[in-house]
Amino acid sequence: MNYYFNKTVEGNFENVIDKVSKELEKEGFGVLTDIDLKATFKKKLDIDFKNYRILGACNAPYAHKALTAEDKVGTMLPCNVIVQQLKDNSVEIAAVNPLASMQAIDNSELKEIAEEITEKLKKVINNI
Repeated sequence: MNYYFNKTVEGNFENVIDKVSKELEKEGFGVLTDIDLKATFKKKLDIDFKNYRILGACNAPYAHKALTAEDKVGTMLPCNVIVQQLKDNSVEIAAVNPLASMQAIDNSELKEIAEEITEKLKKVINNI
């Protein structure tokens, strides 16, 4: 089982970020964090890096269910979605596979939640 699923599309990087954010919203996710690694590496290391953003997505009702089922699962939240510029001017979108990360936890209730979130994140990626 892969720890992520992904898709590559053609388009402007910022436009793809907007599309990803909108698709996440359609599936009930909010973007809690938006880490711009290009800007961070330039500021902290004076290194030029490709466009690469990590969106920390949270579906509050599912996060609440997961934390109620397993209080330490917060170490794996929020669900990260990356958007990165590839060399051929295409853009890759990749999301964590919650089912893969939850394999480490022996909790059947949490597995059901992870299955539902996995389907939502796959739908986001497929709709880009």
